[in-house]
Amino acid sequence: TSPFAWLRTRFYYLLIRLYFDQEFSIEEFTRGAKQAFSVVSKLLSQRKLDLLDELVSPEVLQVLKEKISLLPDSHRDALAADIDSIMYTTEGDVRIYYDDDGIKFVSILMCFWYLNGANLPDEVPGGAKVFQIVFGDESTKEKKHLLTANYEFQREFTEGAKPDWTITRIEHPRLLE
Repeated sequence: TSPFAWLRTRFYYLLIRLYFDQEFSIEEFTRGAKQAFSVVSKLLSQRKLDLLDELVSPEVLQVLKEKISLLPDSHRDALAADIDSIMYTTEGDVRIYYDDDGIKFVSILMCFWYLNGANLPDEVPGGAKVFQIVFGDESTKEKKHLLTANYEFQREFTEGAKPDWTITRIEHPRLLE
C-alpha cells in the first residue's frame, strides 16, 4: 500500500469515529471481516446460499447464485477459506457517502490472501498463474494455492438503522468470473 493510500484510509477511520461510530476500531472490524469472509466463503463452496441472506446483499446473492451453479467442483472447493488459512488481510478502499435521501453509508473493501488445498490447475483460463506452496518433503508433500479474495462491507449509519455490516461485493479472482 502506498503511503498516500494508508494516510487516506486512516483519515477516513478518524471521520468514522468522529461522525458515525465513536467505538469504531479497524482492528476489531478486521477481526470481524476475517470471520465473515471465512463463514461466507465456506457457505459459497458448499452451495448453501440460502444461509447468506443476512450477510450478503440481495443483489450480490443473485449474481452468486448464477455463478456458483456454473463452477467446476475444483473452483468451488477453492472458494473456502478456513480462518487459520488466511495469511494476510488489508483494507482496500474506504468510502463514506450519502444518498439522495440523506442516508449515510460507509463501505470498506477488505482484501484477503489465503491458502487452499483444492485441486486447481497450475494455470487457469486467461493464462493467469496460480501461486502454489509445497509443504513437507518428497514423500509427504502437500500442495496449497495462495488465492486472493476481495469482499466489500457496507453499513448504514442513518439514525435508527440496524448496526450490521452487509457484504456488497464478493470477488474471487480467477475462480468466480
